[in-house]
Amino acid sequence: MTVPGLEDSRSSVRLRAALAAGTTPDPRLIDKLVERCAIEPEFHVRDMLTWALTRHSSSMTLPRLIDELRSERAQARSQALHTLSKIGDRRAWPAITRRLLTATDDEVVRSAWRAAVVLVPDGEEPELAGVLATQLGRGERETRLSLSRALIALGEAMMPTLRAAMTDPDPRVRQHAIATERLLRDPDAGFEFAIEEAKRIMALGTTSQEG
Repeated sequence: MTVPGLEDSRSSVRLRAALAAGTTPDPRLIDKLVERCAIEPEFHVRDMLTWALTRHSSSMTLPRLIDELRSERAQARSQALHTLSKIGDRRAWPAITRRLLTATDDEVVRSAWRAAVVLVPDGEEPELAGVLATQLGRGERETRLSLSRALIALGEAMMPTLRAAMTDPDPRVRQHAIATERLLRDPDAGFEFAIEEAKRIMALGTTSQEG
């Protein structure tokens, strides 16, 4: 089934089409909405497509979104993960594989981290923290901040893993771990301040609470 306007060259028309699809949910639209997520160039339209999918029954959207996680197109995987995080149905958890959580594409991996901390079953947080910790020190600011936020969202369950990373031989891992711990203790400080604090602590040769 087609969604009128969803392939229009004007983003404003596509946005209205996605809004209409969510305002009046129709299961016959799910495939087309998911397909459009994979190729839609505009962020705001993609976000509306995700919203439209959340308006449909998760029992119908989950299988289609999980299929997208195997797509060769990075945007398809990233947007499917983003949508799964917004739906929040933990039946999708088995699809959040280690391969996705360590994906080489930064957009995909950030979406996977966000989805994982929403969908992780009770009691499995420490194991997830262990996988996420393998990515400490990776990438530029946005990626590092996304990982810090994901770890912080796991709460106390991630602390043993984070403390171990704070003494990692790799200085990039160590700095990122220390900055994450500082951000946990003072969320209002901001990531840049936390990174600078981490650099200062490493220069002093200590990871103690006193810095």
